[in-house]
Amino acid sequence: MLTTRSVSGSSQSPRSPSSQPYLSVSVTDPVKLGNGVQAYISYRVITKTNFPEYQGPEKIVIRRYSDFVWLRDRLFEKYKGVFIPPLPEKSAVEKFRFSAEFIEMRRQALDVFVNRIASHHELQQSEDLRTFLQADEETMERLRFHETGIFKKKPADLMQIFKDVQSKVSDVVLGKEKPVEESNPEYEKLKHYIFELENHLAEAQKHAYRLVKRHRELGQSLSDFGKAAKLLGACEGDALGKAFTELGAKSEALSIRLQKEAHQLLMNFEEPLKDYVRAVQSIKATIAERANAFRQQCELAETIKLKEINLEKLMLTRSDRVGEAEHEYKGLKAEGEEASRRFETMVRLMNEEIVRFQEQKTTDMGIAFHEFAKGQARLANSIADAWRSLLPKLETCSSA
Repeated sequence: MLTTRSVSGSSQSPRSPSSQPYLSVSVTDPVKLGNGVQAYISYRVITKTNFPEYQGPEKIVIRRYSDFVWLRDRLFEKYKGVFIPPLPEKSAVEKFRFSAEFIEMRRQALDVFVNRIASHHELQQSEDLRTFLQADEETMERLRFHETGIFKKKPADLMQIFKDVQSKVSDVVLGKEKPVEESNPEYEKLKHYIFELENHLAEAQKHAYRLVKRHRELGQSLSDFGKAAKLLGACEGDALGKAFTELGAKSEALSIRLQKEAHQLLMNFEEPLKDYVRAVQSIKATIAERANAFRQQCELAETIKLKEINLEKLMLTRSDRVGEAEHEYKGLKAEGEEASRRFETMVRLMNEEIVRFQEQKTTDMGIAFHEFAKGQARLANSIADAWRSLLPKLETCSSA
């Protein structure tokens, strides 16, 4: 189902006569292309919008995972202080990489990723997002492989760079390195909250995974038992044989129900939890960027102070190097002021982002846990009804 997200984040139909701006993106139709190690999955990305900056009301392009990585890294580099939505991990295990379930999980996660960007009040204005949603495949390929600096690296290298940045935050925040750090109670509170949240989400996701596994194992056991019961029924005659056959049929039907519920549990409960673990890791990367920005600001301030002292000494001695030193001092001072502005902007954005993140998390987690509870209730009722329907026939057999 296509969801349209307006600038305010609300949903509306693309065909609505309202003039409310909207930007809707769908990631659909995954297709495997190529063979062996060169194989990859392509996706159809459909954009519907009335934003004047776009080429038209609808655009369809073909994208692959590395294109999404390109977009994520461009945004991470340009929007300091903004929590860039996370991407799903890239599976290194060949047998899982092209399984139907993995491909659907990946498609769903990529859809969430790009719609979070499209509904973000700042990120949706990004030129890189417009390029991603509109450029042809040849243009995207050139952009991936011919950018300068960090973007010239291969997608695998980009992923590693991002993971390295994420891992460094532990050293910076936990004090394994000893840079100058902010003495800001709100910032300390934010760091503590993010680290605690990551631990709790990871623990919940781990147990959600176990629930999925348990449902699948129980479903398989019921399937095996159903086959055995039907074979047993074939050996018996009359009422007993019929009862065993029906018992086997019910077991197999419940097995199918459990497997379906396991899949729903995976997609609608475990995956959202996993997505928020990734989101927290993205926030930690932004915290690392803030720590670096603060350190650079402090180092510049210290350098400026030393240059100022040196300039005063030169002026007192009427050195012929005063002009050069003064020019250098003014340049550094301007650089320091720019670093302070960048840091203040980052702090302001992070304060706004954490509020937005918490509101979105409350909504998303509420939906996930509600769907989990509804699914478990439906499953329990189905199982109880199935066994209950067999009781009269089994009671008749046992009393015969």
